[in-house]
Order: sequence, then structure tokens, then C-alpha cells
Amino acid sequence: MNKKTHSITENKSVKKRHRAGLEKGRGRMRSKGRQINASAHNDVRRLLGGRKRRRDLLLEHLHLIQDYYGCLSLDHLAALAVEMRLSQSEVYEVATFYAHFDVVGDNDTVPPPLTVRVCDSVTCAMFGGQELRKDLATKLHREVRVVRAPCMGRCERAPVAEVGHYQVDDATVSSIEKAITEGLRFPRIPEYVGFGDYERGGGYELWRRCLGGSREPESVITEMEQSELKGLGGAGFTAGQKWKLVRGAERPLMAVNADEGEPGTFKDRFIMETDPHRFLEGMLVAAWAVGAFDIYIYLRDEYPASREILLRELGVLAANGLIDGINVFLRRGAGAYICGEESAMLESLEGKRGEPRHKPPFPAEIGLFGRPTLIHNVETLYWVPKILTKGAAWFARQGRRGRHGLRLFSVSGRVKEPGVKLAPAGVSALELIEEYAGGMQPGHQFKAYLPGGASGGILPARLANIALDFGTLDEYGCIVGSAAVVILSDHDAISDVVLNLMRFFEDESCGQCTPCRVGCEKAVKLMERPEWDEALLRELSVAMADASICGLGQAAPNPLLRAFEFFREELPI
Repeated sequence: MNKKTHSITENKSVKKRHRAGLEKGRGRMRSKGRQINASAHNDVRRLLGGRKRRRDLLLEHLHLIQDYYGCLSLDHLAALAVEMRLSQSEVYEVATFYAHFDVVGDNDTVPPPLTVRVCDSVTCAMFGGQELRKDLATKLHREVRVVRAPCMGRCERAPVAEVGHYQVDDATVSSIEKAITEGLRFPRIPEYVGFGDYERGGGYELWRRCLGGSREPESVITEMEQSELKGLGGAGFTAGQKWKLVRGAERPLMAVNADEGEPGTFKDRFIMETDPHRFLEGMLVAAWAVGAFDIYIYLRDEYPASREILLRELGVLAANGLIDGINVFLRRGAGAYICGEESAMLESLEGKRGEPRHKPPFPAEIGLFGRPTLIHNVETLYWVPKILTKGAAWFARQGRRGRHGLRLFSVSGRVKEPGVKLAPAGVSALELIEEYAGGMQPGHQFKAYLPGGASGGILPARLANIALDFGTLDEYGCIVGSAAVVILSDHDAISDVVLNLMRFFEDESCGQCTPCRVGCEKAVKLMERPEWDEALLRELSVAMADASICGLGQAAPNPLLRAFEFFREELPI
């Protein structure tokens, strides 16, 4: 080999080593960046055990480490990257995206062994959540960390706090101190309709008929279309049309969106904690109808009791041979409202940051893992067995004011009997208060309401006779969304409510697009001033609504704009 050839070969070797991330140092080759700590690597290997190291399991593995050690050290993240054959940056960017992961740097203080989260979203704030958090911060032992948290989906029992994974309803300092003293760390499992009771009531007869061939996918899809059931997660796309789109696709998947995070929404949790098998049967029928044999349930991390119930009852279904040939995967979210957006949920299921995708293509064409995907929320699937048992005409006959179907409304705020209310589509807010929620609380006068949670806007009591359904609120600049109805009274300052909602969006913006990331932040800063600059806030709202990638940024200004329209006399303008 001549000198020139040797030089070329040597240069290629150096470049190859550089591309592999190697550098020369003290007579040996070592990886660039953080070096792998042998002890941390052993920790991670021991925790993972025989679990698969696939990318889509990254959040599950992060939960495993977080639950065991109470935080995620950089050494453990680096070791996890090696185990999963990912770059350290890929693991780090995911771990730091989600609120429930505590990433601890080399010079950071390790969190105390116990964390108490106190909800400060709109309903909990109305019932003293923010004052509770401040009191706890001064009264609890320093080995307990007290942090604010967004909506926990228990708005009917506001204010709500969480001690570890034990949730405290109607929380007070004393009730939280009691939970800490008694060592309550794990979720309470409520009474619910188990497999035996559900089956004795006719449950899974529909599913067995589907498996036995007495029901055909095409006729089932047609009946779903005739029922006019819409997706009840907020978007309102007709369920039967979704099924038809995915039915003809090659190797489709199904993803269940159980990550309801809209402040004021708790109906999906109610279903999973009271009647889980009706939802599970609907899920299986929907998957069968479109030919999907792999089902992913994406469950928000704030629902630990729902997780325990689903794990238990899916095991019962497997033991009874009802899910043979079907793979059902239960995945935990990690505290990110944005993952309620369907494409952000898909990204999270793939083990990535929960950032919305650009559309088109839509998930029915290219969804989870690049395959056509049927996506439904829990309540939509809950109605499937009843519709296909009682008939599409029965469901379509339900409703008021010319609307069709039934809905579960999450009602919270200043009413005597908050909770999930089964009511006809098209019911009004006033009817929900008077017929379903026992009226207003003593000493409170009905003043306003949120018809669709944080992003649905805000309306005055004089417009409380409007039908609550998809499309009925358009002329008022509002949406019914997931039917989270929050009732406000004369004790609630509209400016405080609107600021609380905008702070929620500021915290929950994924940061991917500038209009939402910067717009929410700037809006909060402007609204924290003694006097609001209406012209500037309106201009900012238009930019957010027109240019944001997904519904979070597009809908974030809704409460603010409706407050300008209906409650000008109460705003600092």
C-alpha cells in the first residue's frame, strides 16, 4: 500500500469512527457525550427485566423508573437509551416533555419521597384549590413536595388533590394530612359492574354474535351510520363514517383515546370506573367491524383507578376466551393535555413527544405506526352495544329540540348535585341545572356557564336555553366539545375564570408552533395587567386561531373573546 492509499484509508477510518460518535482520549476509544454509569445501567436492566425494548414502550419504561426511584436521573436516562438503542437526546426530549416525569440533573436536588399535587383548574379554583395549595406548602413537612396540577378529571368533587397516586376528593389540609399519616399512596378502587354482573345482564351477547357470524361488519357499520352517533371526544365526526373509511384499509389498527384532559370533563373516567365492560364490548365490536386485531388504549395518568380496573377486567376477558386473536395494549400517558388531540396521542403511543401532526393525511389513512387507524374516545364506544342491541332508530329518536341521541354531560361548578348526567342531546344548560343537578347551590345565583370546558367558550345565563349539541353554539362562537358544563354564579369573577383558562392553555401548549406557544404566554401576561389591552388581545387571538397547528391554540382564545362580547362590564378594560 502506497502512502497516498494509506492516507485515504486512514481518513475513511477516522470519519467512520467520528460518525459512530467516538473520539480519541487517553489511549482508548470512548463514546461522546455522557458516559454510561455501570451501576445505573444495572438498575435499568434489572427494572426492565424481560420487557421488550421497542420504541413505543419508551413511556412505559420511563414510568417504571419514575415509579421506583421517584425521579429520572440523567444516568438512568442514558442507560435506558443504551438498552433501547436510542440516542440519549431522543430519550431526554421525551422525558422532559411530560409533566409527570421528574428529570433530575447532576446538580439538581432530588425531589422529596412524596409529592402532593393540588388541582388549580377552573372548578377546583372556584372551590379554593389555589388557597389549599398555598396552605399545604406552609404546613406540610419539608419531605413532602406540594405542586400545582392541571385538571385531574374529578371536578364533581372539587377541590381535588393527589397524594402519590391516592386521590383526595373535597380536599382540605386535614384530609390530606390524614392521607399522608395513614400511608395512603395507591388509588381507591370504586365499586363497578364486573364481568359476571355485566354478562348476566346480557353483556357480550352482541360480541359473541359478531364472533359467531350472525352479525356482519357491513350491516353493523350501516346501522351505526343510521344511528347518527358522533364522536363524543369533542370533534363530532360521525362514528359510522369513520368505520367505513377504515374498513377497507390494509392492516388497520385501533386506538382508544382515554386521555380526556379538558378542564371540567370526567365522563370517560366515570364510565371506566362504573361500567367498564360496556365500553370494552363496544371497543371490541368496533375493532372487529373494521378488521383491526391490535388495539391500543391510551389512558391519562391521572386515572390510576381506571388503569387498575382495566388491567383486571382485560385479564378476565382473556381468561374467558373473549379476546383470543386480539391484542389489547394499555398505555399510560404522563401528564400532557395535548395528547387528547388524536395525532398527538399517536405520537405519544409511538414513544415520542406528544406533538400534533399536520393534516392531511388523517389517521384513518396514515395513523399509528404509519397504518390506517380507527380512533374513538371512551364514551363513543360505550354507546355501541346499546345502539346495536336496541337499534339505530331507538338511539336516533332520543334528543330534544330536533337533536338526536343521548350524551353523558360532565356537570360541575355551583350546582347542588354535580356529576355525570345522562341526558338527551339538545338539552339546555338550564335544564341540566334544574332537572339533573338539583338546582343552584344555596346563596348562589346562576350567572354564566362554560358549555364545553376550557376551550368551549363562555356564555351568560340569559343564553342558557340553547340546545347543547354539535353545531348549535356556532353562532355564539362556542362549542359543546366533550360536553363539560361548568356552572358559574354571582360569586365568580369572569376575569378570574378567563385568566385561569388561559393559564391552563399556556401550561399545556406543546410548544411546537409559535402562534400557540408564544400567543398563550403573551395573552397571560397581558391579562395579568391591571388593565387589559382589548385591541392587542383581539389581534393576538386572531393570530392564534388562524395559524395554530391544532385545536389547542385555535380554541384557546374562545373564553376571552366571549368574555369581551358578553361580560364587558366585568372586565378591566
